[in-house]
Amino acid sequence: MDWNVTARLDTPYVRQYTEDRDLTAWFLLDLSPSVDFGTVETERLKRTVLIDFVTTLARLLTRRGNRVGAVFYGSRVERTIPAGGGRVQVLRLIEDLLRQPQLARAPFTDLSPLLDAARQALKRRSLVFVISDFISEPGWERPLHLLTRRHEVLAVRLIDPREVTLPDVGPLIMEDAETGEQLYVDTHDRRFRERFEAAAARRETAVNGAFARAGVEAVSLSTDEDLVRAIVRIATLRHRRRRR
Repeated sequence: MDWNVTARLDTPYVRQYTEDRDLTAWFLLDLSPSVDFGTVETERLKRTVLIDFVTTLARLLTRRGNRVGAVFYGSRVERTIPAGGGRVQVLRLIEDLLRQPQLARAPFTDLSPLLDAARQALKRRSLVFVISDFISEPGWERPLHLLTRRHEVLAVRLIDPREVTLPDVGPLIMEDAETGEQLYVDTHDRRFRERFEAAAARRETAVNGAFARAGVEAVSLSTDEDLVRAIVRIATLRHRRRRR
């Protein structure tokens, strides 16, 4: 009911709105070396999960007439795929993702340039998925927050179970995926495993705090998780948020 018009015309006046269903979605993709990690049990890299997720979601979106685009980040912002619709666009996105090389070495990831590039490039209000493990230089929450001022943003955090807990499998040589630094550790040592888990908990607290400061809701996508369940969970989160 439009009460102002009703009072002016002295007759009930109902304003009807037609929802605009034309949606543009963007995938901001972290393809830095730390994403090329996965454990033997799952036999899936975080990169594999990223590609499967983007492929499925892009196809679901374009089937309803929506448009999708992407920004790739490796050691820097590598390329931008302009938003487009249809099956051909999805195939192009998949092909470019599969052809994106895995970097043996790179400077430590800094997500801020990726988020800044998206904020400058995306002129029309869009649904933005930031897909990363968020192992990055600090400070990315501010550009992420600035991105939310114009766009609907959802962070999808890639994780692997062995980034949180270590099994007791004896001596190991662990290597930093980005710097190449190696460290000999003995996972038989219970105190070492406890320190590892404590460090992982501190990292989890720091990342969740950064999301809270940015005002962005985040969902985790694990290498051992069923993809369909993850997408349903993300859709439920978005639906609940839009009803607020």
